[in-house]
Amino acid sequence: MKAAVVMGSDSDLSVVERSFKVLKEFRVDTEVRVISAHRTPGKAAEFGENAEKDGIDVIIAAAGKAAHLGGIIAAMTVVPVIGLPIKSSTLDGMDSLLSTVQMPKGIPVATVAIDGAENAALLAIQILSLKDETLKIKLKEYRKNMSKEINKKDKEISEKFI
Repeated sequence: MKAAVVMGSDSDLSVVERSFKVLKEFRVDTEVRVISAHRTPGKAAEFGENAEKDGIDVIIAAAGKAAHLGGIIAAMTVVPVIGLPIKSSTLDGMDSLLSTVQMPKGIPVATVAIDGAENAALLAIQILSLKDETLKIKLKEYRKNMSKEINKKDKEISEKFI
């Protein structure tokens, strides 16, 4: 199982790195690229066209401002694309979010929260787990551990104010 993480600019790296951490934790083979929908549109289209042939099973497309990267890639492939809107200085990421989520009928891009790199990776893992039982087991364990951590924090906070 292979994921690709594509960012529109290296300035997105500080957010995108958080998705790598999660994918690495789950031992998902990951390809990382910098491809701009606007500055290298041919390369973006080519990446999308070749994704399935290149063995990519899911794509995370991170972009800010006029965030069309997920859309251009999704238009070129049937591989699931997860849009990761990046917060920009202009409109606090709302421009990125709306550019990513407002796809026309027939070309969906699943979209996570602005700067939601961890959730983008977890959604990619959920998609991959449909074909990989080991990932499904790891994901269930991850959620159990998350629940245990919250219960621990609940107990600590409750006891602090008793």
